[in-house]
Amino acid sequence: MSNLFDTLKAKIEGKAKKVVFPEAMDERILTAVSQLGAEGMLTPVLVGNKEKVEQKASDIGVDISGSEILDPADYAEFDEMVASFVERRKGKATEEKAREILQGGNYFGTMLVYMGKADGLVSGAVHSTADTVRPALQIIKTKPGIKKTSGVFIMVRDEEKYLFADCAININPDSQDLAEIALASAETASLFDVDPKVAMLSFSTKGSAQSPETEKVSGALEIAKEKNPDLVIDGEFQFDAAFVPSVAEKKAPDSPLKGQANTFVFPSLEAGNIGYKIAQRLGNFDAVGPVLQGLNQPVNDLSRGCNSDDVYKLAIITAAQSL
Repeated sequence: MSNLFDTLKAKIEGKAKKVVFPEAMDERILTAVSQLGAEGMLTPVLVGNKEKVEQKASDIGVDISGSEILDPADYAEFDEMVASFVERRKGKATEEKAREILQGGNYFGTMLVYMGKADGLVSGAVHSTADTVRPALQIIKTKPGIKKTSGVFIMVRDEEKYLFADCAININPDSQDLAEIALASAETASLFDVDPKVAMLSFSTKGSAQSPETEKVSGALEIAKEKNPDLVIDGEFQFDAAFVPSVAEKKAPDSPLKGQANTFVFPSLEAGNIGYKIAQRLGNFDAVGPVLQGLNQPVNDLSRGCNSDDVYKLAIITAAQSL
C-alpha cells in the first residue's frame, strides 16, 4: 500500500494542488486535513465558518494551519460564482435560487473546482453519494464521449494492484456504459502505474454461454476496441479465464490477455460490489476508493463509514487525478 501512495505523492509533489473538503466540521476530515497540511503535499480547502471550524479543530487537538478556510457567507467572489453557476445551469436556476444552492458546501466546493480555484473535491463522510455526485454531474459534467461517471476500486495487497469497476454507481450498465467504464478504468489504471490489461467479465467465456447478459458484454468489447484500438482488452470472460494463465490457455488461447488481466469490468453493479467485497474480506486486499472516473475534473466520494486515513488517501488520489 505504501508503494502505491509513494508513487502518487511523487507525482503531486511541488504541483501546488488544492483539494476542497465541504464537510469541515467532521473530525475525520479535520484529522486528515491536519496531516495533509503538515506534509505540504497539497493545500486543503475547508468549507465552513472560519471561527467554528478553527474551534472544532482546537477541541479535537489538530493543527489545520496548513489549510485554507472559505465560508460561502462571506466569500469575496460569491457574486462571480453565482453568475457562473446560473450560466452553467442554462436556465435551470435563477440567480436567487443559485444564491441559496451555493450556500451548501458540496455545491460551493464543486463550483470552486469548476472555476479553477481548486483542483478537486472530496466529500461523502457525512453526505450520501447522491449529494456528492449530483453537483459534479450538474456543474463539472462528464468528459467528451462519456455519458456516465463510474466508480472504480484499486485493490491492493502487498505488491499486487488490480482495478475493479463499476462497483459504486451504475446498477445495470448497457453495452455503451460498459465500454465507457472500460476505457475510463484503463485511464485510471495508468494513473496508478498499472499497464492496463482489461477483462470484460461475465459468467461466460468467449461464447461458452449465450444470453442477453453475455451479448451485452461482448457488444461492449466491440465498442471499446473501436474507440481505443491500442488498448489490451478482451471478453467476455469468466474471472478465472481472465486471471489464471493455465485456464486462459484452455478457454481462450488466442486472447491477448493470456490470463494476465489487471483491470476488471463487471457486468453489473451487484457483481462488482459483491466481487470487490469478497476480495477485500476473504482475499485480504485493501480496497481504495471508490474513485469516480469520467468527470472533467476530479470529485471523489467517501464512505460514511470512512476513517481519517481513508480521507487522507482519497485526497492524494484526487490531487493526482487533476494532473
